[in-house]
Amino acid sequence: MMTVSEEKHAIYSPDDLALLDGSKIPSHIAIIMDGNRRWAKRQGLPAIMGHWKGADTLTKIVRSASELGIRTLTVYSFSTENWGRPSDEIDALMHLFKVYLERQREPMILEGVRLDAIGDHSRLPSFVLNELALSKSSTAHCKKIDLVLAINYGGRDDVRRAFCAMTEDLEKGLMSKDQVTEQMISRYLDTAAWPDPELLIRTSGERRQSNFLLWQLCYSEFYYTDVLWPDFDEQDLLQAVREYQLRRRRLGGE
Repeated sequence: MMTVSEEKHAIYSPDDLALLDGSKIPSHIAIIMDGNRRWAKRQGLPAIMGHWKGADTLTKIVRSASELGIRTLTVYSFSTENWGRPSDEIDALMHLFKVYLERQREPMILEGVRLDAIGDHSRLPSFVLNELALSKSSTAHCKKIDLVLAINYGGRDDVRRAFCAMTEDLEKGLMSKDQVTEQMISRYLDTAAWPDPELLIRTSGERRQSNFLLWQLCYSEFYYTDVLWPDFDEQDLLQAVREYQLRRRRLGGE
């Protein structure tokens, strides 16, 4: 039962929660947080301001997802293709990652958010890697929800690195080619620690997967919305989960 304090700070009302089937909440949701730059342009602001507003939105959505009972939230934070953006925007994004990790570390601990990250992090600046490592270690004991940041992540690169690691193990005799199954490949991917997402949300009206979790999303439900990521709120998340529950997941069996 909720305490008076918890009720006061609840994000969703009983009427909101009544719209959902509590037994069919997706365990893992992936999000392509698209539209930050378009949001900033519409507001007459520099692109980086859209990214800052998008970071605020992420904090709110993590709290909302946690309240709904979602166990893992994987968000596309910086793709392998994003290095092609202007250098000043990339520098500003790296600074945003650093500040976000610093500011959110204590709130994540208090709210039971365990932070992790996927992607090839060898190209990230040391000041981001240091904050990322500190946040991961500081929140390792948290168990309410996992927030997984996909940073310098690409689906094809994830599969490439997995195959390189498998090849090395084959050459060392740690496994044989007869052991290579879909389940085995999944264990070499960045997301091995989590089940595949049941639902992908993409904001801003785009209808592409954009090299995100190519292997992991093969049987996920896709939900698209025209809402730009900085404007995406708890009611939009509720609507996405509600639509997911109205679908019949066949998983290739029919």
